[in-house]
Amino acid sequence: MATRDEVLAVLKKIKTLSGADIVSAGMVKALTVDEGTVRFVLEVPGAQAKALEPVRAAAQAAVEAVRGVKNVSAVMTAHSAPAAPPDLKAGRAAEPKGPQKIPGIEKIIAVASGKGGVGKSTISVNLAVALAAEGKRVGLLDADVFGPSQPRMLGVSGRPASPDGKTILPLRNHGVTMMSIGLMTNEDEAVVWRGPMLMGALQQMLNQVQWGALDVLIVDLPPGTGDVQMTLAQKAEVDGAIIVSTPQDVALIDARKGIDMFNKLGTPVLGMIENMSYQICKECGHKDHPFGHGGVADEAAKMGVPLLAELPLHIDIRIASDSGAPIVVSKPDTPQAQAFRSLAKQLIKDGTL
Repeated sequence: MATRDEVLAVLKKIKTLSGADIVSAGMVKALTVDEGTVRFVLEVPGAQAKALEPVRAAAQAAVEAVRGVKNVSAVMTAHSAPAAPPDLKAGRAAEPKGPQKIPGIEKIIAVASGKGGVGKSTISVNLAVALAAEGKRVGLLDADVFGPSQPRMLGVSGRPASPDGKTILPLRNHGVTMMSIGLMTNEDEAVVWRGPMLMGALQQMLNQVQWGALDVLIVDLPPGTGDVQMTLAQKAEVDGAIIVSTPQDVALIDARKGIDMFNKLGTPVLGMIENMSYQICKECGHKDHPFGHGGVADEAAKMGVPLLAELPLHIDIRIASDSGAPIVVSKPDTPQAQAFRSLAKQLIKDGTL
């Protein structure tokens, strides 16, 4: 198999417009060499992107010729030149527009978590399907750009159509209208984007998708407190956020940060959900708490927000999500499915949705 040093040696023979090689010029980013598959990003100035396309093609062809290389992915990204410093003597710059209402969408609810792996996406898709089962017109926006999972969980595939080159037609299944960056990329293809590209993609999925008339748009956010969360709160009128956590202290530490972020952004926190709260033994029916219990309830009380639900840890929930038919639709009569239905009914009863 080819090595990283062999690939770099070949790339050093590719020259930029100025005559320097692309490696020394710092243009080669995110280079990975894994069992014959080579991936790298060629980062170029925005003004030179078109002129440097032959350089990218030459770099890809050179790597493809290396012994032991089977596949090559060479992506070019362009960055803008640094903006000139503002002229303070000219007065204050115009204030940017505040959050905007998305046409046709009554409410936007964000589902967030401080850390990954707490089941936020599983809760998002099951809540969306449960609300649809209650008669609500529901949309689901997969805003987890680096780890989009909703296409698989909702059982949809194929690229969305664009009738006019400007608007995007979302896909639909199980009564839920869905859009995800995962529909635009291959399932095993990494998204290598900087902050401005993330923000642009989110705004496109909010404003250029033909969502139609929706009672609620559920936004499945990535974990953490980054660009996507800030862009959503600053560009769209978000009616509230639901924070998902497991009972573990390490998860609760990050959940606090998520609540603090939304407070700073002026987004109401509707409450917290304790996921993987308990497990029922199939043999004896005993309720066990593998990750502890009550931590989220205590934290919710401290933060002054309600505890919305304690959801179970069950293998059927995982299997249903992986199969593309969430447990709310695949096994609607099970206690696991009813837990999500109860959550949806409670949110409707409270007037949240």
